[in-house]
Amino acid sequence: MKPAIIVVDMLKGGVGSNPTVKAKSEGIISNIQKLLRESRSANIPIIYACDSFLSQDFMFGGKMRSGPIRGTEGVEVIDELKPEAEDMILEKRRFSAFFRTDLDMTLRTLGADTIAVCGMNTHVCVMLTAWDGLANDFRVIILEDCCAAPKRELHDTAIKLYRKSPIYPLFRIITLDEFLEEVEHI
Repeated sequence: MKPAIIVVDMLKGGVGSNPTVKAKSEGIISNIQKLLRESRSANIPIIYACDSFLSQDFMFGGKMRSGPIRGTEGVEVIDELKPEAEDMILEKRRFSAFFRTDLDMTLRTLGADTIAVCGMNTHVCVMLTAWDGLANDFRVIILEDCCAAPKRELHDTAIKLYRKSPIYPLFRIITLDEFLEEVEHI
């Protein structure tokens, strides 16, 4: 396994500005900090996939009325998870970090064959990034204790739905500690 970490939407304009989301994300921040620290020490690439919408974006035509707007502080990663110089920032305008970005090419250039996905929101952006990773021929790991959603039941339902995926072991849901144990043996 040659993994890369994808941190999804841990942004000042989402996590940092919405009290409900902030409260839910606080439970995963320390786990993501540990993930980042251990990954950096093992030379595992880290990619931050960050919502970066245009103010008149199509996505705001439904119930979603706002989001992190390109060119504002809202698209920046929260201070608690601040990227380091060797980390990569990927702007995205849709839920999946793969949709119309160069993420697949970047991962191939890095030699990655596996993505470990964490962040917000488990049931949408994390899950869609994970499934698109699989569709692009990467093994996928969702780090269940490094993901959250505005409502706990949304997170739990998404995890439960895919925990026993018929495409195991190509698509797995495991804990941070299980992942770190696997990485230790690479």
